[in-house]
Amino acid sequence: MTQKFDVVVIGAGPGGYVAAIKAAQLGLKTACIEKYQDKEGKTALGGTCLNVGCIPSKALLDSSWKYYEAKDHFAIHGIEAKGITIDVPAMIGRKANIVKNLTGGVAGLFKANGVTLLEGHGKLLAGKQVEVTGSDGKTQIVEAENVILASGSKPIDIPPAPVDQDVIVDSTGALEFQSVPKKLGVIGAGVIGLELGSVWARLGAEVTVLEALDKFLPAADEQIAKEALKTFTKQGLNIRLGARVTGSEVKKKQVTVNFTDADGEQTIVFDKLIVAVGRRPVTTDLLASDSGVDMDERGFIFVDDQCATSVPGVYAVGDVVRGAMLAHKASEEGVMVAERIAGHKAQMNYDLIPSVIYTHPEIAWVGKTEQQLKTEGVAVNVGTFPFAASGRAMAANDTGGMVKVIADATTDRVLGVHVIGPSAAELVQQGAIGMEFGTSAEDLGMMVFSHPTLSEALHEAALAVNGQAIHIANRKKR
Repeated sequence: MTQKFDVVVIGAGPGGYVAAIKAAQLGLKTACIEKYQDKEGKTALGGTCLNVGCIPSKALLDSSWKYYEAKDHFAIHGIEAKGITIDVPAMIGRKANIVKNLTGGVAGLFKANGVTLLEGHGKLLAGKQVEVTGSDGKTQIVEAENVILASGSKPIDIPPAPVDQDVIVDSTGALEFQSVPKKLGVIGAGVIGLELGSVWARLGAEVTVLEALDKFLPAADEQIAKEALKTFTKQGLNIRLGARVTGSEVKKKQVTVNFTDADGEQTIVFDKLIVAVGRRPVTTDLLASDSGVDMDERGFIFVDDQCATSVPGVYAVGDVVRGAMLAHKASEEGVMVAERIAGHKAQMNYDLIPSVIYTHPEIAWVGKTEQQLKTEGVAVNVGTFPFAASGRAMAANDTGGMVKVIADATTDRVLGVHVIGPSAAELVQQGAIGMEFGTSAEDLGMMVFSHPTLSEALHEAALAVNGQAIHIANRKKR
């Protein structure tokens, strides 16, 4: 007998599992389909983010930063530490345990909320029927009143550097190195390339990042991107802009990479090469030809502002639809869709989705950049405050970077908050909360911020917008 559900979710990543839990909490009979298996052959929930993305990379970023600090920065605190070494397999093992705990946690949440887990590959058929194919090849059909497609994304492959997960790896392989490569190449100076490159650079690898674009971090505010490039270069990352990879050859556990840049054709040899040129939606065998759901030529599913597809009752969220490929964006889309299915008029504010790069210093922003606003012809006032003037940052020996607040010159409404420095993501989130409620720079400036905190840098930057900063000299108004 065919199982029937109010909601069937395909994919248990940050978009899918959150949608399933929310739908169940709203009283809908819900099933979630997941095919991903861990190394032990067991179904693992959480998608790319929990298994081979956000979480494991943060574990390695934190471990490598602690090692780097102990080796190079403890002396300033009066702490003597000699002969410090890194046990890479132990670091990788810790990461694996964190992943196991979190994926197991999602399974526990499914049980607690009454979500039915269906193990296997989900495919949408006509009439909102879903075919589930188990790892043993057996199939079953389930019926749904509503279907949420949340199949996620995977790394993009490029012909000049085919991944073998040994010498040439993608982001997944870069989380599994058992020793520190002497010379490491990274193709792509985006979020993933910079994070993974910085992990292995801190542990002693000589890292070269090859970026095809001439501009560094084009999505970030120019002032912040400029500061970031300067900082990463100082940290030892060799970032080559305008470097287009044309080919590669693996020989004797090394890879020779050919690329062209402003100086012509170049060759460089690495022990390991990470390909991090972006991600693409996973829609292979997701939709039957008569499912009625439309996709574009790049494999993204067409949806409206509320994530509804061309078929009534079928929705898609996360990396398979337009917009930033971010776990938190996927999760909130999942919540919005579950609430809409339950009859609520949920909306999502796509203008205020924070972006974060978890390097050290962190880089984060929300709202618009100064160059975007300039292009739109919006007159703005800008306030910045350097962490070098923050007492809390000085006490922590972490004074690099700044906070930047951009406000409308006429209304004083905050249009963007951009940070490079300690706890950048947390400070930007404070800005996002204020912006959600239509804050002005003056509002932020009038609030009481506890002292000494890093948050005071946001307070001072907001004051600086109107030339009222206390702890730095204000720019003279022309």
